[in-house]
Amino acid sequence: MASHRKPKQNPFTGSTAARTAVTLALAGAATATALDGTGHAAPASTPTQLKAQVARYYQEAEVATDRYNGVKERADRARAALDRLTDEAARKTERLNAARNALGSYATAQYRSGGVPVGVRLLLSDSPDRFLRDASLADRAGDRQAIAVARVRDELRDVRRVRTTADARLAELKGEQAALAAHKHIIETRLEEARRLLERLPSEERAAVEGGDTGAAPVAHVVDTAHTAVDSVQAAVPAPSSRAAQAVAYAYSAIGKPYVWGATGPSAFDCSGLTQAAWQAAGVSLPRTTYTQINAGRRVARSQLAPGDLVFFYSGISHVGLYVGHGQMIHAPHPGAPVRVAPISEMPFAGASRPV
Repeated sequence: MASHRKPKQNPFTGSTAARTAVTLALAGAATATALDGTGHAAPASTPTQLKAQVARYYQEAEVATDRYNGVKERADRARAALDRLTDEAARKTERLNAARNALGSYATAQYRSGGVPVGVRLLLSDSPDRFLRDASLADRAGDRQAIAVARVRDELRDVRRVRTTADARLAELKGEQAALAAHKHIIETRLEEARRLLERLPSEERAAVEGGDTGAAPVAHVVDTAHTAVDSVQAAVPAPSSRAAQAVAYAYSAIGKPYVWGATGPSAFDCSGLTQAAWQAAGVSLPRTTYTQINAGRRVARSQLAPGDLVFFYSGISHVGLYVGHGQMIHAPHPGAPVRVAPISEMPFAGASRPV
């Protein structure tokens, strides 16, 4: 009987189905071990990988900062418009009250002389809707009363128009404030993620990232030599205009000042805040954000760059610096890295413009 039994097959040398089953079983065991926390941990990121992640978080924070700056501009405009409309509504309400008081004096005189016409009584009603609906009855009044009625009607229409516009501006402002909060949350989240990654870097690597991007001159050296560099660079590469020279001089004076997102100087800057302040010192107004600054003035090719030109980076136009010659720019890099001189080759070049 035993001779008729099928011999046992080694699972590693038997049929394909058997080998597959064993493979799946081993994979399941490995997965279970990993889920139980007893498997091998993923390899730790290298300093180079950590620095790349930090750079990516900084860039994402800068994109959000640029959006924040743009929304803040719109919110400021909406707030200013709302303030103007509020003042206008108050003035028009005063005129409306004065017109209604004048109409009331006519009504009093009419009453003393024999009664108040129905139209006038309706116009003096506390209900503006009823007032407008029944205003045609005022035609029964005399000429002076008709003029007074028309003035009340016009003033009331103006008050309503202003208040409607103010309501729309208020809704717009609330929407912009919500967008500001959202962008601010993104910025703070990315900067916190970058900070946590920096804490995992060796002290020397961390200092290099916090002090400035790799390959640039040390910040302390740049600050110490900034004033002599102004003369040498400007003498070697003349600016195309006196205003451009003034913008460059301002940028050099800002070297060493901290990066603060949303800041436009004079004690701190973000990237577009620095370029805006530099050209403002030269008497030229630039928009607030990088993606609008690139359309200020005329575009110039990389090979035609001159001191004072705005140089932009990344595909989303999320960073800007001020070109100073010899392939160098002055820019506000990111939190922890103050305003400094750096090569324009250290980031993906996206374009350039010349404000004047």
